[in-house]
Amino acid sequence: MGLLAAVSGPLLILLSNTSIPVVLASGGFTIIVVVVVLNVLRQLLFRDPNEPPVVFHWVPFIGSTVTYGIDPYRFFFRCREKYGDVFTFVLLGKKTTVCLGVKGNDFILNGKHKDLNAEDIYSPLTTPVFGKDVVYDCPNSKLMEQKKLIKFGLTSDALKSYVPLIAEEVQKFVARSASLQGQNGTFNVPATMAELTIYTASRSLQGKEVRSKFDSSFADLYHDLDMGFSPINFMLPWAPLPHNRKRDYAQNKMAQTYLEIIRARREAGTQRDSDDMIWNLMSSVYKSGTPIPDVEIAHMMIALLMAGQHSSSSTSAWILLRLATRPDVLEQLYQEQISVLGTDLPPLTYDSLQRLTLNSQVVKETLRIHAPIHSIMRKVTTPMPVDGTPFIVPTSHTLLSAPGVTSKIESHFPEPDLWEPHRWDADSPLHGTNKEIEEDEKIDYGYGLVSKGASSPYLPFGAGRHRCIGEAFAYVQLGVITATMVREFRLRNLEGKKDIVGTDYSSLFSRPLAPAMVQWERREEWEKA
Repeated sequence: MGLLAAVSGPLLILLSNTSIPVVLASGGFTIIVVVVVLNVLRQLLFRDPNEPPVVFHWVPFIGSTVTYGIDPYRFFFRCREKYGDVFTFVLLGKKTTVCLGVKGNDFILNGKHKDLNAEDIYSPLTTPVFGKDVVYDCPNSKLMEQKKLIKFGLTSDALKSYVPLIAEEVQKFVARSASLQGQNGTFNVPATMAELTIYTASRSLQGKEVRSKFDSSFADLYHDLDMGFSPINFMLPWAPLPHNRKRDYAQNKMAQTYLEIIRARREAGTQRDSDDMIWNLMSSVYKSGTPIPDVEIAHMMIALLMAGQHSSSSTSAWILLRLATRPDVLEQLYQEQISVLGTDLPPLTYDSLQRLTLNSQVVKETLRIHAPIHSIMRKVTTPMPVDGTPFIVPTSHTLLSAPGVTSKIESHFPEPDLWEPHRWDADSPLHGTNKEIEEDEKIDYGYGLVSKGASSPYLPFGAGRHRCIGEAFAYVQLGVITATMVREFRLRNLEGKKDIVGTDYSSLFSRPLAPAMVQWERREEWEKA
C-alpha cells in the first residue's frame, strides 16, 4: 500500500499539471507501444510449427501490407529467400499464405472447390461492377456453365472474323488520334492503349451497337465502373464513397444499354448476322434447358468487357514500351511481315497471323515478364496439408498463388529479367527447361478441356477451373494490334532514356506507371508499298 501511494502520488500530481491533449497523446502512444511489443513477442515466442512461417512485421493488422503493395514480386522473392516457397504474411489483418513455384501453383490453382474457392474473395469486389447472378455471384456450377457458353462463342470461326475488325479499329484510331498526327511525335502509351483496346474489344466481342456507344456515353461510364476495382473495395465495397456511387450508376446504366440492344434485336426478329458474344448468349441455354435471362446476358457482357480490357490494355502497352527499347526487334517484326506475307503487306487474316512467329513470341515474352495479375487468391474452406512440408493451412487463412514468380525464376528462364522474344526460338540458350502449357495434363471443369498447368512455369492466364477463357482471344487481339502498329510506326524511347518505366501495382491489375511516353515516327508509304 505504501509503495502504491509512493508511485501514484507523484503520478497524479504530474497528470494534474498536464493538459488533456498531452495526456491522451501519451496514453495513445503507450497503447501503440504495448500492442507492437506484444505482437513482436507473439511472433518470436509462440510460433505454431504446423503452420507456415509468418513474415516478421511490427504492426498488427497492417502486417506486410505496405511492402507487399508497393512491389509484390520484390516482396515474394525476398520472402522466398528467407522462408522458402511457403510462408504467411498479414494483409490488412488477414493471414495470407503464399505458395510459390510450380508445386505452389498446382496446389492452389488446381485445388478442389470443396477445399477452397474464389467466390468468397472476389465477389464483394466484382458483383457491384459486373452485376448479380453472374461470375462470383452465383454457385460455382453455374459459373462453370457461363464460362462454357462464353467459351463456345469464342470458336475459331469467331476468332477469324475478329481479326479484320480489330485491324480496322487500329487503323481508324491511328488516323484520328490527336497524338498520332503528322510524321513524328510522342504519345503516352498506357493511356493510348487503354483507349484503343476498348474500341477493339467492343467491336469484335461486343458487337457494332456497343462499339458505337464508345464514341459517346459509354467511355465515361466505363471509367466510372472501372473505379469499382479500387483496392479499398475489397474491404468496403458498400461504403457510400463518391467512386462507389458513380460505380453503381454506371453499372445500372450500362446494363440498361445492353438490355436495350438485346430487346431491339429480339423485337426486330433479325437473323444472326455476326459472331459477337451478344448473339451467342441470346441463342444459348443453361444445362437445365432454361434460356439465359436477358439481365444475366447484360451482366455477363459487362464482365467480359471489364475483365478482357484490363489485361489487353496493360499488355499491349507493355509490348509497345518494350519495342521502344528494342528498335532492332521492331524492325525484325516488320521484316517478318514482308518476308512471310509479301511486300504489299496484305490485310491481316487469322491464318496469316499464325504464321508470324516472332510477332507471337513478342506477345508471349511480354506476358511472361508482365503478367496482368500478380496475385490470385482463394479462401480456404477445409484445412489444407501442403505436400512435402509439415504445414497445414487452416481455414482462417487465405491462399495466394503468384504464377508470375515462376516465370521469373532462373532455373525455368535463364536471365529471367531480360526481355528477349528470341528466347522462345527452339535453339535459343535462353529457352531454358520450361514446358509449354499445351504439353500439360488437361481436365474438364465443366467448360471444356483446359490445361491444369501443373508442370508449366508460364501461366499468364492462370490454371485450373478459374483459368481465363479469353486466352485465345487475347492472343489474337494482342497479335493484331502489335502487327498493325508495326506496319505504321517506328518507336523508340525518349532522348536520353534507356530504361523502361516501372509497374503500377496499386490496382487489382498490374500496369505500366503513367505517363509513359515514347517517340514515334510514321513509316513512309514507299516502305509499305
